[in-house]
Amino acid sequence: MSPLLIQRLIALPFIMLGGWCLFFPEMVEQLTLTAAYQHNSATTSLLIGCFGAQAVLSGLFAAFSRFTKTTFLVYAVALLPFFWFNYWFVFVVPMFNAWLALDFVSNLAMLALCVLGWRRSARLA
Repeated sequence: MSPLLIQRLIALPFIMLGGWCLFFPEMVEQLTLTAAYQHNSATTSLLIGCFGAQAVLSGLFAAFSRFTKTTFLVYAVALLPFFWFNYWFVFVVPMFNAWLALDFVSNLAMLALCVLGWRRSARLA
């Protein structure tokens, strides 16, 4: 697998999950937040949609930029706080339900792809 393909695979969760937030924010709120934290308002839809737009933008940058060995490393390190986020807001402050596993699995896949991309880029350098 080439580094270019790897970075495009990294882009997919951003584009897919971000697109879901962007185009279906009400569904995201109803499916992922526990009942105690659902507001189902225009404001929450706006905020979830903005979050999705940022994720799609990140995915587009990941898909159409050229990653170097350093880029894969920095992306991997930047993903680490998301694992804390997933843990904290599911188990400590249970705002999200089991649907957040989509985010966790996506982050785990992107982290593994970053390691693979870093290794493949090292061979090409």
